[in-house]
Amino acid sequence: MAAPGRSLHGMRGMAAVPSYVVMQPTTLCNLDCAYCYLPFRATDRRMPVAVAEAVAASVNPWAASARFSVVWHGGEPLAAGREQLAALMAPFGPEVEHHVQTNATLIDDAWCEFFVAHRMRVSVSVDGPRERNGDRVTRSGRPAYDRIVRGVAALRRHDLPFSALAVVNDPAPGRATELYDYCLDLGCEVLGVNIEETEGVNTRTNAHDPAVVTGFWAELVAAWRRQPRIHLREVEWSLRYAAAVLDGNADDLLPRHLDPIPTVAYDGSVVVLSPELAGFTDPRYGDFSSGNVLTTPLHAILADAAERTTWVGEFLTGVEACRSSCPYFGFCGGGHAANRYFELGRFDGTETEHCRNSKIRLLEGVLEHARNHQSPGA
Repeated sequence: MAAPGRSLHGMRGMAAVPSYVVMQPTTLCNLDCAYCYLPFRATDRRMPVAVAEAVAASVNPWAASARFSVVWHGGEPLAAGREQLAALMAPFGPEVEHHVQTNATLIDDAWCEFFVAHRMRVSVSVDGPRERNGDRVTRSGRPAYDRIVRGVAALRRHDLPFSALAVVNDPAPGRATELYDYCLDLGCEVLGVNIEETEGVNTRTNAHDPAVVTGFWAELVAAWRRQPRIHLREVEWSLRYAAAVLDGNADDLLPRHLDPIPTVAYDGSVVVLSPELAGFTDPRYGDFSSGNVLTTPLHAILADAAERTTWVGEFLTGVEACRSSCPYFGFCGGGHAANRYFELGRFDGTETEHCRNSKIRLLEGVLEHARNHQSPGA
């Protein structure tokens, strides 16, 4: 939408205060999904309460002045157990919103009561009908689908609203409609869609025919428009951007500073910008962390992470390269650090397959649908 070469307002490093914090209560996951990026998901390394207390010391003042979320993300967060998760949540003040991303296989009535008691918002990972969940298996290789839908049924029994997050490894014709119709029946309120990414320990290719991916997103828009009962995360992002461009307000959509999105690993180490980098090391960049909350307050880590963390500066250089070369910069803001690293082996590169699949083709798909459904004479 933005004209090629157009100079959108600059982002000067990272913001000092994030909009949310990702917390890893355990590295363990009870599933072994083929596309998972996590390196230690077979090991139960649990977060000590001292780590949560240290994070809460910074988060509570932020939440007192503006909406703020803590996202519990693993591993499988529920694998930590209700007692441990409750202890980790206890240091956070009442203003903090708690979210959990779960594979749903452990959800039962007791967990639903826990979610209600702690006002916890739930997002479930499920990839569509049974046959689309072949990559989601237990550690013994058995299909996890029946356990997933059993967990969803418990949420519905307790009238708990939930979101769904789907990974699509084959954006072929018909797949988008199938996924959307399935999620209508599932009963979720929000649907997020990720084209499978090559990152972390998942080395499978994510290269697809551009026309096929564009067609997938256009088909998803069409399915949503027929029955717009679900908030469709990616499509709504795109429509907001398109509307802002038409109104001449596109520059206002990009923040002045990048959200640092700090991920606090089980041991208190903090990785900014991309949760997917946590747990990995590289001879050039070390363990990607910017500090540890057990020795340095989170707000202090974020205050100078860009200056102290070599790869962050390299990533910001890449963001500026995107700004100067990509007509889609106004929509995506420069992409994600982990995708650059795992696809390109460096942080100052520009376009990635993830960028093509989930930013460029997404926007083109929304626009393709709009062009094909214009009113006569428009």
